[in-house]
Amino acid sequence: MSKPYFRKNDFITNMSKLPNTSASIFSVMSQLANQHNAINLSQGFPNFPVDTRLLQISERLLTENVHQYTPMAGLPSLLEKIALLTKKHYQRTINTTNELLITTGATQGIFTAINTLVSSGDEVLILDPSYDSYEPSVLVAGGRPVRISLNDDYSPNFNRIEAAITAKTRLIVVNNPHNPTGKIWSENDFEALETIVEKHPQILILSDEVYEYISFKHSHISVNTRPKLRERAVITSSFGKSLHVTGWKVGYLIAPEHLMKEIKKIHQFLVFSVNSISQYVIAEYLDIVDFDEIAKMYAQKRTLFQEALANSRFEVLPSEGTYFQIVNYKEISDKNDLDFAKELITKHGVAAIPISVFYNDGTDRRMLRFCFAKTDETLLKACEKLAVI
Repeated sequence: MSKPYFRKNDFITNMSKLPNTSASIFSVMSQLANQHNAINLSQGFPNFPVDTRLLQISERLLTENVHQYTPMAGLPSLLEKIALLTKKHYQRTINTTNELLITTGATQGIFTAINTLVSSGDEVLILDPSYDSYEPSVLVAGGRPVRISLNDDYSPNFNRIEAAITAKTRLIVVNNPHNPTGKIWSENDFEALETIVEKHPQILILSDEVYEYISFKHSHISVNTRPKLRERAVITSSFGKSLHVTGWKVGYLIAPEHLMKEIKKIHQFLVFSVNSISQYVIAEYLDIVDFDEIAKMYAQKRTLFQEALANSRFEVLPSEGTYFQIVNYKEISDKNDLDFAKELITKHGVAAIPISVFYNDGTDRRMLRFCFAKTDETLLKACEKLAVI
């Protein structure tokens, strides 16, 4: 008897572009948190209401004629507001017609940029621990991810970066402020990166700056402010993160015209037009929102969380930016971080993310990531549980 011509499992295995990809750790931990009614400090989104002024603008515009396609690159008024924002914070003048694109969140912008810039066989340097969307985007583009560990303090190791560069290196992904660690790059870090890319003219930069307006003691340095980098860089930003409206999925890319022209070719067939009413609302809201106040609000939450854990057995590491806090639990348990994170949910009622999942090789330093973009009440309740472990 002959074998079946078509076997579904073989077909799926052979055609999968991401054969080793399963459910994300964020979904896994949130599902477990729901099952055990745990306080969820794992996923990176706020649980507090958005600004009432944003809601008022939304309610008013909902009844107006704002529900059809906007231009492919974005609502013109929003593009202009972003240009003003970029000029105000980074002193960079951008051409809204040729250097700016509204995206369906930063993740779509990252995917589109990578699939524009990376071809089959190209190598992309990714600095670990790293956000989980970078590598899949490279693999779908046919590229080869090259994972490079950061230093123990989560600063970039430029000796390792330079040693990893080959003739096939096309792109370096930079995430600053850094998820999951909250680390911010220094002036010396950028000078070292500039030295490297000057030696290797084939290399481009993808700068993920979605937490750009959430920094604390040290100011965030944007690639927008680096003339030696920005003409070969794509910069991604997120209104979802900056304005704590993650479900709206509105972000944007800034890139020089020769790169943006190619990015738009792919974007038009992937998305074409981002949600219209969100663009109208954000364009108006940008006239009144104060990003410095948002940073102060998150700084207060960070301080609240850190002080509430100060007398616990967790070692609280520095958080220079983002709304994430890294802790070490080495004084509490010898378990690997995934097992300890699960135990934290099932036995103690608090959900976190194990840091090893952000490494290609599963480096486990007994670290967890908590999100402090929560109400003060939620943070204090979580810390009450954590402090007695």
